[in-house]
Amino acid sequence: MRKFFNYIFLIHFFLELNGQTPSNQSDKLNVVLFMVDDLKPNLGVYNDSFSISPNIDKLGSEGMRFDYAYANQAVCVASRYNFLLGKRSTSTGLYRFGVNFREVYPKMETLPELFMNNGYHTESIGKVFHVGHGNTDDNDSWSIPHHGEKVIEYIVPESDFEELTREEALFENYNLYAKKKIDIKKLPRGAAWEAPNVSDEAYADGRIARHAINRLRILGENKYQPFFLAIGFIRPHLPFSIPKKYWDLYNINNIPLPKHESAPLNAPSFAVKAGGEINNFKPIDPTRIFPYEEGLKKKLIHGYYASISYMDKQLGRVMTEIKNLGLDKNTIIVLWGDHGWHLGDHAMWTKHTNYEQATRIPLIIKAPEITIGGSVCNQTVETVDLFPTLADLANLKRKTPTQQLDGVSLKPLLIDPTDPLKNHIYHVYIRKGYIGEAIRNKRYRMIRWTHLNDKSNIHYELYDYEKDPLEIVNISKENQDLIQEMSKLLNLYPAPKRIVKGQNKL
Repeated sequence: MRKFFNYIFLIHFFLELNGQTPSNQSDKLNVVLFMVDDLKPNLGVYNDSFSISPNIDKLGSEGMRFDYAYANQAVCVASRYNFLLGKRSTSTGLYRFGVNFREVYPKMETLPELFMNNGYHTESIGKVFHVGHGNTDDNDSWSIPHHGEKVIEYIVPESDFEELTREEALFENYNLYAKKKIDIKKLPRGAAWEAPNVSDEAYADGRIARHAINRLRILGENKYQPFFLAIGFIRPHLPFSIPKKYWDLYNINNIPLPKHESAPLNAPSFAVKAGGEINNFKPIDPTRIFPYEEGLKKKLIHGYYASISYMDKQLGRVMTEIKNLGLDKNTIIVLWGDHGWHLGDHAMWTKHTNYEQATRIPLIIKAPEITIGGSVCNQTVETVDLFPTLADLANLKRKTPTQQLDGVSLKPLLIDPTDPLKNHIYHVYIRKGYIGEAIRNKRYRMIRWTHLNDKSNIHYELYDYEKDPLEIVNISKENQDLIQEMSKLLNLYPAPKRIVKGQNKL
């Protein structure tokens, strides 16, 4: 008997030595976080009848869908900092590419770091932090090195150049590591799409799903240490490089074209985007700022939907494995799009604006024994709310908090979606020397554009989504009472921090 107790003691001792104490860890919830690049709510679960997204739809039927979820800034690097730091861009000064947050805030605690500090194993696969454009991953956030994948990828001969394309050089941080820097604008433009007859794992998202499945099998074996696994899918980010079978799911003759292709009437000219990221891809004509010809519009929209379906299939593979391993009963699952995407509305494409199509995001949360399958929340929520929400759901304590969080826990809404937790959200974007701070409630969005070097130079936008869901006309001038009312809300937020020196231009 004494030998038996000695044996039990030794097991307990070694588990404690490895941070795997059964009594402290076995009852903790795991977290699987699906972070999807450039994903807007063009999904079946969001009542888009054209989209083929059965696996995300199924996740929505098992968790809670948020219909008024918004990014805090419609650009990859900032939006991911908003999530993983729990801070708005205006709180950190990190609006643009080129500065890693540790350079400015070396002791700031990330969301995965919080989980790690509470005994979790943390790891990431694919695109989680934005890597590229001068930004790198954060090693301190992960228990093991980050498993990265390609964002820009070509495999057919006609689009696979021997030299780097512009976007490949940006995402591979060529000028960050090269001894001799190059003028990226002089590199060739890559193709905006390709559709070879290949397997799913010929492209990044298929490989991300395979690696995630393998890791889940290993992580699920350890019953005494919970895990935080962030899975960053690439598509529908450009280029729309995906297997042909996903293009074939859609009839190009039925492609939904944009309903309004003019800039909002009376909007400040600097608030409206022309060109941008999409000009780095062929066959886009960088000199054309008017609506594209119909065939090109159809091809781009077709590629976006097909890319969603490809990514959805990979997410479904991971979800099937989670259930096969029995992990669905003790795992919090979140689907989050980092920002929206213009699909030709206002004759704009991609992100980088303060308008609805660039800022509204899909958000689904499934929390064991809390969420009711198929439930819907119609309260406004924002990306910065996810840090405190996940910490709350996992019952974690911030032992040595180094930053005040800007969001609030959404757990009350997961229990009761009618809870009056939030009546508006705040988001921001910088364009052409102006910072645009926005208040969005369920009916209106007000944007106050303030010149960075002349605080008296202010312009406003106001849109009524009950009467004008397409943002056809800026009604700020004739609604000064509403402007003043929403400005009071805006003034409750801290003044935006200035741009950190050395950041690159978008």
